[in-house]
Amino acid sequence: MTKTNGGFEPVFCTVVPPHVLDKLAQHEDPALANPARRTLERDAYERTHRRLTTVLGAPAVAAPPGAASDQPHRTIYDARHGTDLPGRKVRGEGEDPGKDATANRAYAGLGATFELYLKAYERHSIDGDGLPLDASVHFDRDYNNAFWNGEQMVFGDGDGEIFLDFTIPIDVIGHELTHGVTQYTANLTYFGQPGALNESLSDVFGTLIKQYTLGQTAAEADWLIGAGLLAPRVTGKALRSMKAPGTAYDDDVLGKDPQPATMDDFVRTGRDNGGVHINSGIPNHAFYLVATALGGHAWEKAGQIWYDVLTGGELKKDALFTDFASLTVKAAEARFNEGDELQAVLKAWEQVGVRTT
Repeated sequence: MTKTNGGFEPVFCTVVPPHVLDKLAQHEDPALANPARRTLERDAYERTHRRLTTVLGAPAVAAPPGAASDQPHRTIYDARHGTDLPGRKVRGEGEDPGKDATANRAYAGLGATFELYLKAYERHSIDGDGLPLDASVHFDRDYNNAFWNGEQMVFGDGDGEIFLDFTIPIDVIGHELTHGVTQYTANLTYFGQPGALNESLSDVFGTLIKQYTLGQTAAEADWLIGAGLLAPRVTGKALRSMKAPGTAYDDDVLGKDPQPATMDDFVRTGRDNGGVHINSGIPNHAFYLVATALGGHAWEKAGQIWYDVLTGGELKKDALFTDFASLTVKAAEARFNEGDELQAVLKAWEQVGVRTT
């Protein structure tokens, strides 16, 4: 198993930021406010539960005896709109698709994530050692989120008013599972700049999983996180944009996307664990700039550099943007010498206002 950096952080990671749900919870229309309030309450409960299982110890998840670590071991459960996890098993590894499209999407998304990490980076599942991939769908009622709880994936169906089914965007599945990869490697603290790096890495590999599945080059990709998740009534394209942070949505209910693209607009806040879902726009944009400068398939060069930093053992739990940026420079030079890759990395961090020395 890949060794963690100083033990597990009790991290509970959701794809929809608290500031979005806070805004919805204050709406005068109960059809919008009530699901958001229930989601916030459930998230608070799950966050506390995650802390307790970290302190008390969670049951170990093991692959079947004799199972190969380079093959996925997926199990999909149906929570049947309850909150007891994992729920009723509806599909196991290698079994034919059922009639539930949500369960089938979850199964496919877990497989796509496993494949990207295996084929591009020779990583055997989330922990590097063949960890089984479990997911529960149809969690709670009108639940407006998806999360990784340290042990498994959980997907809500959305309220149908603002959010649709959370298994629709494959990058949401990849995003949440990548929190697991970070948990087993750098174990970045989920607060402030380290937390924003944690979120950004999930966006980076979430979008790479989407691009890999679609066979897209960096130039062909939309660089949106969660495209297809917002209901038709919402004025917006996605949850976040790596190409143009701050432009994913501008809606009378949700408000305007608050993500900055550069350090000039860095947001200082005590909410959302110090703005982890907001300031992640800065390293997100740096990755976009590197990937598009180099062209081709983003997982091959830009993604490799980022993966080398995430798993290389030098990224500290409390790393700041400058620490991460400096390590990407070092990784680019180590893998590609002093070529276009190194120059692209240096220029990207300069463009977003993050020092690399």
